Amino acid sequence: MPAESLLPMAPLLPVPQSLAAPSAFPFRTTLSLEPLIAYWRERENAPNAGVALLARAIGEQVAEASWVRGPLTDYSVLECNCDLIETLMLAVFPPASFASDISGVVGPFQRRSFYSTRHFEEVMLNKDRIIKQPLNIDMAAMDRQMGLMAYHLVLHRVYGAELPPLGTIVFTVPDYQIGLYRHYGVGFNSDFVTVRVVGEQPVLSPEQLEMLIHNRHRPELWRELLPPEHFELEGFNLIQLVDVTDQEILSELKYDLLERDVLQTPARFEQIQEKLRVLFAQPSLQLGIAAYDEKKRAFVDFGRKINHSFLTKQVQHQSADSSFRLIYDRLLRAKEPLVLKDVATADLPEDLRAQILGLGIHSAILALLPYGNDTVGLLELGTPGVGGLDEFDMDKVEQFVPLFAVAVKRNAEDLQTRVQAVIREKFTAIHPTMEWRFTDAARNLLAQFDAGNRTAEMEAIVFEDVYPLHGSCDIRGSSTVRNEAIQGDLIEHLTLANKVLKKASDYQHLPILDELKFYVTKNLKRLREGMLTGDEANIYDSLKREVEPLFEYLATHTPELRPVIAKYWSNIDDRLGILYKRRKDFEKSVTALNDAVSDYLDEEEQKAQLMYPHYFQRYKTDGVEFNIYVGGTLVENKPFDLVFLKNLRLWQLLTMVEITRRTAALKPTLPVPLDTTQLILVHGQALSIRFRQDERQFDVDGAYNIRYEIIKKRIDKATVQDTGERLTQPGTIALVYAQSREAVEYYEYIDYLQDRGLLEPGVEELGLEELQGVKGLLALRVRVNIN
Repeated sequence: MPAESLLPMAPLLPVPQSLAAPSAFPFRTTLSLEPLIAYWRERENAPNAGVALLARAIGEQVAEASWVRGPLTDYSVLECNCDLIETLMLAVFPPASFASDISGVVGPFQRRSFYSTRHFEEVMLNKDRIIKQPLNIDMAAMDRQMGLMAYHLVLHRVYGAELPPLGTIVFTVPDYQIGLYRHYGVGFNSDFVTVRVVGEQPVLSPEQLEMLIHNRHRPELWRELLPPEHFELEGFNLIQLVDVTDQEILSELKYDLLERDVLQTPARFEQIQEKLRVLFAQPSLQLGIAAYDEKKRAFVDFGRKINHSFLTKQVQHQSADSSFRLIYDRLLRAKEPLVLKDVATADLPEDLRAQILGLGIHSAILALLPYGNDTVGLLELGTPGVGGLDEFDMDKVEQFVPLFAVAVKRNAEDLQTRVQAVIREKFTAIHPTMEWRFTDAARNLLAQFDAGNRTAEMEAIVFEDVYPLHGSCDIRGSSTVRNEAIQGDLIEHLTLANKVLKKASDYQHLPILDELKFYVTKNLKRLREGMLTGDEANIYDSLKREVEPLFEYLATHTPELRPVIAKYWSNIDDRLGILYKRRKDFEKSVTALNDAVSDYLDEEEQKAQLMYPHYFQRYKTDGVEFNIYVGGTLVENKPFDLVFLKNLRLWQLLTMVEITRRTAALKPTLPVPLDTTQLILVHGQALSIRFRQDERQFDVDGAYNIRYEIIKKRIDKATVQDTGERLTQPGTIALVYAQSREAVEYYEYIDYLQDRGLLEPGVEELGLEELQGVKGLLALRVRVNIN
């Protein structure tokens, strides 16, 4: 018999002679044996002579037992006339498997069982033969799913719809004999449930039928299209359980051991141990895991002083030739598990036997955790009972040993990552060019510690005589465009809300509608005049708290408003819960520009490193800026010449030309067309940079050099002297400098690039307005040949 899709049971109600149906179940149900009687009647002339003979005999018994016909409301009748019930149930319960099956029958979508196998009674029924609540079931959700299962049955039987199965469920049930629990896969069979139409059958169009099939978890839609008062369910369900404990435990272990830090949290480790106790049906089983370090040839902690091994705790206090150490070494050599069915009689050294028994362990399995060609740890299982673990358990052990090996290996990798994180915490994300200097400093510090100087501090890390290069590609007017996008989204959001409120006034006479319309109209008027700080947060907060909850009420109680409310929600971003159109386009445009510039910079930077190794930093904001420091003190054992600096300066200018061209070409493809401006700061003097321990980053060193940082932070807003025009303009590159001699070198580069057709003819020589704390700056501005 094909089984119906599996669904969780609904909340169990203590109804002694009732049908014990779910409290929220929508349909009228009747317990009846009529579908089973009809099953046998159809087989009275079956080709199989034995089946036909049995069916006719059952028919005769049924004819003499009027109590078995029609609706059954008194369970005691079924219990007092069990011979006929036993015979009828041969169709459902094969005698050959009755002793091993875990099956029972209940009224349609009810909980009281009137017939079951002994094993089902032990596992699932209480003293009143009501199905017990499993340990893992959300009972509130069950009511909804039981109703959904019945609706699926109605749609299939009455309307002929073929629906996909609802999925399998697993019951977790206590096993009182061993004090643990078991997992059972549950099959819910409705072959003996008849669906009767009460009154006029609701008509479903093909579109409505398709809508129900694809909206299986919307009970309100099912109730609307298939009113439950038009259907009655009669007969009984068959519930069949299959023990899936081993599969479920192994699946759970897989996911548990894939989690990070699972071996570094004692509570999580205890949960894993509990699952292994269920798998082996050993409530006192002990789990131990030891991490093995091949380089040290020793077992180590999992970090944070955590050691989950119950045996290596003893080993670590033993000498190298101790019995514990010898047994572990034997395992490492043999690469095979050691099974100790009875520790007292096993072939073990006496002192080792005494120590294992002293831990309360009388049987054990020790298995190495291999990862590739390495041994990453040791798995320990122990039980207090003799024979609690033996060779037959190795089939289970072999299934989860690889899972533990992966977890231990990943823990070792994570531990190494944390070590590197400490280095980053103490220093910074070390640029490869400078790594040698930090290594030297760390070695010097360790040498002082080894010499007994526990108060030693890290030496200052300073690189002198380095030359800086700074460039930036900024998005013109990004703040203004962002504010306009926010303003536009807010206006459209409020306009959509206002349409709903106005439409609602035609159907509902609620004072709150007038008040909300006034609020929305007032904010719309003010937003069209301009947006103030705090408008965005305040308006969205009001919409969330006051307006949108009202829409949900209106959609439920006023069907005429559903189209306009649906239009409102269709414009709202599902993830953010706000109208997010113009801002989304703006953010996409900024991201596209930043990614294009960053990717190109990173690609070219790899080539620039081949000219001469240097320190490179890149930052993303509304645009991209980058810093370069180059000099002989940054690189170990490689001489520096000013020709490398000139190469990098020309490389920087060429790179900025290409960035200008690429961003201009990208502009027409952007949702919001944005311009970029390019800027280079020219600084001809060498300076010093120091690693700041408190800020974990590099900064210029010395009072004179600080001026460079000040200029770098302020020149993006620089304006041309006497005109007030912004220095940086789309399609151009601005080069800022302080001394005329610094521009001489760049005139050569500009002339060269103009000759190649990369820059248009002409150079603007500009003075700049005084910046805060900085005056006397000059600039060159050249236009890039975009085409």
